[in-house]
Amino acid sequence: MSSPPGRPRFIKITALPAGSTREKISTVEFMLQANSRTALGGFPCSTVSWQGPRTGRRICHVTAAGDGCGKIALWRAVGAGFVRPAGAMGRRQRNRQRQQQRRERGGGGDGQGREQAGWEGGYPEIVKENALFERYYRELRIVPEGEWEPFMAALREPLPATLRITGYKSHAKEILHCLKNKYFKELQDLVVDGQKIEVPQTLKWYPEELAWHTNLSRKILRKSPQLEKFHQFLVSETECGNISRQEAVSMIPPLLLNVNPHHKILDMCAAPGSKTAQLIEMLHADMNVPFPEGFVIANDVDNKRCYLLVHQAKRLKSPCIMVVNHDASSIPTLQIDNNGRKEVLFYDRILCDVPCSGDGTMRKNIDVWKKWTTQNSLQLHGLQLRIATRGVEQLAEGGRMVYSTCSLNPVENEAVIASLLEKSEGALELADVSSELPGLKWMPGITQWKVMLKDGQWFEAWKDVPSNRQTQIRPTMFPIKDEEKLKVMNLERCIRILPHHQNTGGFFVAVLIKKSPMPWNKRQSKFQRKLSQRTGEISVSAAAAEDGSVEIIKEPPDAEDEETKETQHLLNAESEQSKKDGVCGPPPCKKMKLFGFKEDPFVFLSEDDPLFPPIQKFYALDPSFPKMNLLTRTQEGKKRQLYMVSKELRNVLLNNSERMKVINTGIKVWSRNSDGEQFGCAFRLAQEGIYTLYPFINARIINVCIEDVKVLLTQENPFLSKFSSETHKRVKDLAMGSIVLKYEPDPSKPDTLQCPIVLCGWHGKTSLRAFVPKNERLHYLRMMGVEVFKAKRKEENFGSKTEEGDQDSTKHMEEEMDMEHNELAAKMEAEVDEEPIHEFMESSVIEPENKMENVQPSSENTENRDIADLSSVKA
Repeated sequence: MSSPPGRPRFIKITALPAGSTREKISTVEFMLQANSRTALGGFPCSTVSWQGPRTGRRICHVTAAGDGCGKIALWRAVGAGFVRPAGAMGRRQRNRQRQQQRRERGGGGDGQGREQAGWEGGYPEIVKENALFERYYRELRIVPEGEWEPFMAALREPLPATLRITGYKSHAKEILHCLKNKYFKELQDLVVDGQKIEVPQTLKWYPEELAWHTNLSRKILRKSPQLEKFHQFLVSETECGNISRQEAVSMIPPLLLNVNPHHKILDMCAAPGSKTAQLIEMLHADMNVPFPEGFVIANDVDNKRCYLLVHQAKRLKSPCIMVVNHDASSIPTLQIDNNGRKEVLFYDRILCDVPCSGDGTMRKNIDVWKKWTTQNSLQLHGLQLRIATRGVEQLAEGGRMVYSTCSLNPVENEAVIASLLEKSEGALELADVSSELPGLKWMPGITQWKVMLKDGQWFEAWKDVPSNRQTQIRPTMFPIKDEEKLKVMNLERCIRILPHHQNTGGFFVAVLIKKSPMPWNKRQSKFQRKLSQRTGEISVSAAAAEDGSVEIIKEPPDAEDEETKETQHLLNAESEQSKKDGVCGPPPCKKMKLFGFKEDPFVFLSEDDPLFPPIQKFYALDPSFPKMNLLTRTQEGKKRQLYMVSKELRNVLLNNSERMKVINTGIKVWSRNSDGEQFGCAFRLAQEGIYTLYPFINARIINVCIEDVKVLLTQENPFLSKFSSETHKRVKDLAMGSIVLKYEPDPSKPDTLQCPIVLCGWHGKTSLRAFVPKNERLHYLRMMGVEVFKAKRKEENFGSKTEEGDQDSTKHMEEEMDMEHNELAAKMEAEVDEEPIHEFMESSVIEPENKMENVQPSSENTENRDIADLSSVKA
């Protein structure tokens, strides 16, 4: 019932936060008064007053002349976004109300109330049940008869932890020896939280015992004091790139690609990068070859995830990896230069690990239990098919593409493969890989399935789908009905991994081999014809490029091309000049819309660049050194970092800067030392690229014994007196500056470290030091049998536990140090972090090195930040 006119009506409104400007407050007052007058035919509000702030908000009291006035005023103000009714509670107010209600019910204080409400364990546990999931897969019969219960029981169990030792590094055998004979033995008969820890077991199907699994969950690894040493080992070695913690089934696709060092590889959906890392390892199977002929182009559509991908790839320190940012379903066709002739780049191997619904990951992603529905698969099917189609288009004839998902749904698996095989018209075939991974338990692909909507409605064929559902369900989602076609496809050659067979996640893999060009690629594209006419060159069809033959097609000039020829010439003039200068910048806006961070260009050193001769002379680089593969990330100003890529990636970069967005490529091999010119060279060696550079360096190499290596890795700036007499003699006559420290194993002493070590160092006037990241130091020390676990405990005691026996000699040496040397070090420290902003992302994924001895830690010198940890390490 409305109040009579003239009788005040009190309305309370929660307005903007307390920080609101007076202008906004006045606007609210005016709106309330104006709308009130409008509502009552010009009768004004008697009062609009502000009282507050209260708990971060102002309270507006409106005294109106009637009920209608207040309601209209409130409605208009809320609709304009200026105020919120008092009845619309915020989160804090709702929480206070709930607490008050619990107290009234006798729930006691907050802590007691939470306990009674079942909050003592944090978030409520997700119930691992989904009736639709069980109904769907029972009907499809993807699980053998009598194995449904073990299948569901396995899905409800946590996924075991798995790790993989990187196989291409020469240290792999040493790490494996360390794991088996030290850390795994310490886990025997260990009980944590009432659970007996099983000793890790090797994955029987992974080559050379380089992959292991254990029942340890991540939570136990992180929280248990008994496993702290093992956890530190895993974290440190993972950061170094010597170990990857990766799900077991995720290791299968790269193995089935059968990669050789000369292969050109495309990873279409690469992030977060564990499979990409495997591909890089396979390229570097022979560590004596610093530049394999092959390369990996790793792509992802998500700009932010590309930087995660860069982080993973940078751990392996390869010059043969490039990270790009594109939609995989429309990833551009690249060109390469072959003896002055442009050719389309076709890949020998393609990994197509497409986005999927992920119901095979239920053991680690328990949210899937409550979110799973068939709608996810129906929505992804089209994208998966487009990505796979784009992949086979770019596959070389005779090449191999692996299609994989972490889903069990045939709509995402066999349906995509069947559709791809059907429209290939015999250009593709499924490879039989049943014998390539002995020891792996798998199920063959299925040939018959049905499609179900999220409401439980089934369809067996496309003709059964009503018209109003044909946007959700497409013909390619159904199995092939023609028995002859189905038999030729050999869908049973697909590999299905079920969780209960080998205690893994669910997975699907299919290996496709391209026997001939795709039907729609046999015809030369309009773009290629126009390109040929503009450049005056002969046309080479995609089919001819694939089989190595050249088809000469002379076509009459197009009138449209004649009109646009001059415009095209002007548009391409700048890019052509950039290529001549060795500059590969981001694509222009007219060609491609860019997202995410804007990347700086990749500028290759010119043949006559004055920067290189001093470097070549100082390090006595071999004449075979590929100096044309050196690049920087700045086109103007002083070059501070030098990176290196392989010859093949240089070719790709120079010929495709307008077609692709490159996030990162190359490894850092030299860093500018602003005062290093007085030592003969302005650039010092970088540890990241030392294994690539070492075969070409013929000077400034010092061979050290294993005791010297321990000194270098456990002390920040050791004096020459602490090294062996042989090392002292070698260093004595060497000019100050950047050096290479090399350890060669002694075969006559099998108990010592049996893998070579190459370190970057700096020779000062009275000292010798190594520029090595912290985790890499820990890695080398572990391989030498040095206990490094206690380093963390002794950090605070470092100052009081220095080598007391050497105090007198240290004092004597400090007095002898030249003042000029100290001033130089201080100047170096001040200039350490002069890096452009664009390298922020890069600096987060590339382990930096210190500039010089006596330089204190800074933001770029993180690897020496914890060297104090190692000073008290004991063998």
